[in-house]
Amino acid sequence: MDKLDIQILSHLLNNCRKSDRQIGTEIGISGVAVKSRIQKLIKNKVIEEFALKIEPPVLGYSVLYFVVVGKEIDYILNQIRLVGEPFYVVPCVGGVTVCSIVVKEDPAKKMELAKNLLHDVRVLSIFEAKNPEIRSDLTKTDIVIIDILLKDPRLKIEEIAKKSGFSTKTITRSLEKLQNDEAIQFTLIYNPKNMGEFIPFAILVGVKTDIKKTLAKLTKVFSGSFLQKPFVHMNQIVLFMYTNNVYKMDDLARTVQDIEGIQSVDLFMPKSITFPQKWVKDAIIEAKKSKRLHLMSEIHS
Repeated sequence: MDKLDIQILSHLLNNCRKSDRQIGTEIGISGVAVKSRIQKLIKNKVIEEFALKIEPPVLGYSVLYFVVVGKEIDYILNQIRLVGEPFYVVPCVGGVTVCSIVVKEDPAKKMELAKNLLHDVRVLSIFEAKNPEIRSDLTKTDIVIIDILLKDPRLKIEEIAKKSGFSTKTITRSLEKLQNDEAIQFTLIYNPKNMGEFIPFAILVGVKTDIKKTLAKLTKVFSGSFLQKPFVHMNQIVLFMYTNNVYKMDDLARTVQDIEGIQSVDLFMPKSITFPQKWVKDAIIEAKKSKRLHLMSEIHS
């Protein structure tokens, strides 16, 4: 991989539906060159698959995040599956696993149950993920289109129209809405081990002041090292970054700590990343049964 490859990967992580030509225009090469490089990234298994990531609250679920250390990932997953379905699973260097589950019932009770099930595991952190800025209003039409895109998020508009029976105008309107929705991400799953000299990592930032102002400061200083858009949860920000020098990674973490308003900084290096899809497939089956046009009006009623 070279710097152009990492720029292309970053664009696709933030929106994998972005066209080759558009990416090329933004990084200074032709769309044909971008397409060739994407094919190379797939062949070399840097890009494992394109994915549609939906924040569970949009479909009526709560999300619990765990940061644990000291057990194999299979053991951890077997335990938390007794509480809910996995949503995000990231084993990291140092025996740390960051994962999350979706739950339908009372999240506080589910959290206590999870703690009991993980009694022999060192739990560094466990919390319910909330982002009050996220608002969605999915229609039954959106749900049908999402169901199709789960299998291939980069599917052409004409193909979606053929599979759904909707007009290309309806598909275009829905896609524009979905791509502007903070709770829905057209992204990809990459393999950190196949990125050559580039090292992807995440910094979990605890914030003690205004989170929007702090995020703006972090973006201004570190956007050149962002691999993808930061994730915000209440008083925490997750920065997804990359470097080609393991010592620079530590320097970046220390520089983040020096930003005004930062309370804590934890650094994680992923070994693999997965988005299990069972929960969302089940949720879509339920959403399709709804007799209401707008899904969110039913979730909050």
